Amino acid sequence: MKYFSPLCRARKENRMEWREVVEHPGLQDLPFKIETNAEGYVIMTPERGKHGIYQSLIVRALGRLAREGRISTECPIQTSEGTRVADVAWGSSAFFRKNMEDDNPHPESPELAVEVKSPSNSETAMKRKAADGNIRFFHPRGELGRSTLFRTFPPRVEIDLG
Repeated sequence: MKYFSPLCRARKENRMEWREVVEHPGLQDLPFKIETNAEGYVIMTPERGKHGIYQSLIVRALGRLAREGRISTECPIQTSEGTRVADVAWGSSAFFRKNMEDDNPHPESPELAVEVKSPSNSETAMKRKAADGNIRFFHPRGELGRSTLFRTFPPRVEIDLG
C-alpha cells in the first residue's frame, strides 16, 4: 500500500518541490521510500527486509562489471510523473558530471535505473516488473533480452543464506 501525505499541500498550487520534501522536518527518519507524484503529492512506500538485500546484490554485481561511472542507491530522478527514486542506478562519469549540481533530483535518468519489486507495488506496476529475483531489461524502444550496458549481468539475483 502506498501512502499519500497531506504534508505536500505546502504550496498554493498543491505542489511540493523535491527540495521541500528533502528538507521537511516531518519527513525525516521515516521507514519509507519517499517519492512524489505528478501533482507534487508525497508518496511513502514501506519496504521489506529482502528489498535491501536485493539492492545490495545488484550493487555488488554492477560493481564487478562497471569499468567506470558510479553506482547509486536511492537515486532521485525527475520525471513527468513526479520524482521517482530508483533503488539502484548506474551512471557514466559524463552523466554525473552533467547532473550533480546540487541535491535536486536528476533532471534525466542515468543510463541504468533498477527498481526492485516490492509487495507494495500496484498490480499494474508489478506487471511491468519481474518476479522473485528475475531481471528484465528495457530500452526506450521496449524490452531487451539482456542488458546492452552490462552484457554479462545475471538474468536473476538470489538471496543465498548459505
